[in-house]
Amino acid sequence: MSLTAETLRGVNVAIVTPFQDNQDIDLAGAKNLTRFLIDAGVHGIMTTGGNGEFPHMLPDEKKAVTAAIVEEAAGAIPIIAGTAAAGTREAVLLAQDAKAVGADGLIVTAPHYFQVSEDALFAHYETIATEVDLPLVLYNNPLYTGNEITPTLIDRLAAVPNVIGLKQSNADFGILMENIRMNGDKVAVLTGIDSQFYAALASGATGIFSTAACVIPREMVSIYDLVQSKSFEEARQLQLKLQALNRYLEYDPGYVGPCKAALRMLGLPAGPVRGPLPEVTAEEEAGVRGGLEALGLL
Repeated sequence: MSLTAETLRGVNVAIVTPFQDNQDIDLAGAKNLTRFLIDAGVHGIMTTGGNGEFPHMLPDEKKAVTAAIVEEAAGAIPIIAGTAAAGTREAVLLAQDAKAVGADGLIVTAPHYFQVSEDALFAHYETIATEVDLPLVLYNNPLYTGNEITPTLIDRLAAVPNVIGLKQSNADFGILMENIRMNGDKVAVLTGIDSQFYAALASGATGIFSTAACVIPREMVSIYDLVQSKSFEEARQLQLKLQALNRYLEYDPGYVGPCKAALRMLGLPAGPVRGPLPEVTAEEEAGVRGGLEALGLL
């Protein structure tokens, strides 16, 4: 499926990686969850991102998960593979794996651990975009990586062939706005924060890369559709309603454990998280259950 700055739109799910009880990958579960999401009307799926626990997966596991999801999707929606790594060489190799199994695009956080200059970040992304001929989405998440992809750097990277979009997961809404102002005519600008979805769309963002959509895909798609039809007040009210659950799917107490807990409650494939990520506490699990009950899903 052709993925461009013009077609990167709507609700793109940051899908979990289902594991079996012994922590092996559950490829059948990944396919079943993919089918659930496609049937719910989502516009794309992001594999092996943060919600997919990429830091705790081996390269062959990442390749296998993306391959299974690509196979199940069968071209119905774009599959965008997370191929982030601390080093440029590893990021290129992961991107090559993603292309080999049929991914439609790449999404790559800034390198983590070492803090590097803006020129070094530019070279990192330019190398990936040049060496692997797939559309590339920049993923700004400085809380986790320690490296900020600034609006000025995005402006530079927008001129690099294959760079088509931005997932903006800096919680500062002003930075999202600055990217829309500076770069919205060059790349697709999407938020990565579920609680900001309506506000981001109303301000000119083209969509979201969403953790919540792994659990409540139809509801997240409804917000997008309502905004597209200019039903702004209805979209705003739905955003507020979904906050009963979304508040558990962001930064505190972490989002992977609560997301997988919610999926298990709904009878969908998830399994455990991989260590050292913690499972939810009893109190957190009760909060997630309450969020689902408030939405009439349990």
